[in-house]
Amino acid sequence: MDTPDVGIPERLARRMSMAEQHEYLRSKLSRRRALVTGGALAGGGLLAGCSGSRGPAAAPSRSASVPASRPATGVVPGSVVAPFGRRLAFGADPKTQMRISWQVPFAVRKPYVRVGLKPWELSRRIEAEVRDLHTPSLSKRLPAVDQYYLHAALDHLRPDTTYYYGVGHEGFDPASAERMSTVGSFRTAPARAGTFTFTAFGDQGVSYDALANDQVILGQNPAFHLHAGDLCYADSTGHGEDSDTYDARVWDQFLAQTESVACSVPWMVTTGNHDMEAWYSPNGYGGQSARWSLPSNGFDPENAPGVYSFVYGNVGVVALDANDVSYEIPANFGCTDGRQTKWLDRRLGELRAADGVDFVVVFFHHCAYSTSTHASDGGVRDAWLPLFTKHQVDLVINGHNHVYERTDAVRNGSVGRAVPVGASTDPTRDGIVYVTAGGAGKELYSFPDGVEDSYEGHVSAHEPVGTFHWTKAREKNRDTVEWSRVRYTGFSFLSVEAESGTAPRLKVSALAQSGRRIDYFEVRRGS
Repeated sequence: MDTPDVGIPERLARRMSMAEQHEYLRSKLSRRRALVTGGALAGGGLLAGCSGSRGPAAAPSRSASVPASRPATGVVPGSVVAPFGRRLAFGADPKTQMRISWQVPFAVRKPYVRVGLKPWELSRRIEAEVRDLHTPSLSKRLPAVDQYYLHAALDHLRPDTTYYYGVGHEGFDPASAERMSTVGSFRTAPARAGTFTFTAFGDQGVSYDALANDQVILGQNPAFHLHAGDLCYADSTGHGEDSDTYDARVWDQFLAQTESVACSVPWMVTTGNHDMEAWYSPNGYGGQSARWSLPSNGFDPENAPGVYSFVYGNVGVVALDANDVSYEIPANFGCTDGRQTKWLDRRLGELRAADGVDFVVVFFHHCAYSTSTHASDGGVRDAWLPLFTKHQVDLVINGHNHVYERTDAVRNGSVGRAVPVGASTDPTRDGIVYVTAGGAGKELYSFPDGVEDSYEGHVSAHEPVGTFHWTKAREKNRDTVEWSRVRYTGFSFLSVEAESGTAPRLKVSALAQSGRRIDYFEVRRGS
């Protein structure tokens, strides 16, 4: 007999918040228990959902360690289970903290990380936390899926030091001679600011082009990478509705694809509209919380895992969840009751006042300024642009639109200073440059009819562009704008070199999938 679909009818989903969709889906599926295998609707590793005006979280809280050895379908010997999808992320202090995450295809016993200063001397052993997810058959086309995500926290590390690590479990020891090829490495942030590079993009998915972009990024030798949301597209629709098509197995493919970079480069992610997965928690972030370990210094790390900050060298980085303020896709609009925005105001002030922090970079998913398919989100502008101006943010990085687009320096909604390819800008005087770096690997978008690409080596005449921004009524307010300076319809990513010293600067480049530079400008404060 065919398994009936249990998604929410589209006519209902369009009117429901993420929390309402979660409650509907759980109630409907609980009435069809015969669909669910293994007995449990969700693993103990899920985090609570969004609290606030929509009521308390309904999802189970995280246990200290979920025993991933339950024999739902029989226990597979640990010696034949190989870990995959290794990924790094900083803790709140990149000088002394690293988080190591990975996945196993079957339940294993006693997972752990071994760490040392030499690949053949992994003397330190840290127990791993298991966060398991059960995804029932949400569609007649898809099977139920069990996934096991493992996480270890490394603290009290030495700054500016290379560490070697291996992940294992009972029956699979990464320190053994036959497993030495699985050992990876990372380097902690230096105690003193110097010159370093970081990379960024959004909207990756699983594809040849996504994999190719990863390899070009690896060639930049970045200290860390920023992913501005829409990570793997397990939810291929991204409307924030339970009528969205969702296949949890795509996460396995994505994490395997990303491992070649993320096993040595901290992969710092935030949440996009395709990352809201309503089954797992009322705010849709239960799956995100199970799969990623990120700095826990945001305003509410359990319910908003994509909101945090860290300082590397002379750059302060802030990650935000734009689903909370989006007018275009309002499934989680107002989810934090304004707490994220209050935290942002406070955190930007702290970073701007901190000794040794020359630059502040903010990244999130929905675009503040773009002329491509989704255009600009008025909710982002209303909530956060006044704070970016107040605290003189130096660079804002978005995804959402699957192109590369870069503005002039924008001040009070208009061009504060033209910033052609190769130019310099000063945020204290000119305004802020906004970059859409959404060409990570998903199908590319386009610019409005008649609007040409304009990039290094192919600069077209600078002319006004007809576009729109989303209003609170979820309507498209038509605009004619002057701020669209660089446009590139192709797979690409951002590469930023930060220099410290008496004349600090950010040297911002955009690179095509081929490695060819398509844009370049500099940010200098007080120049």
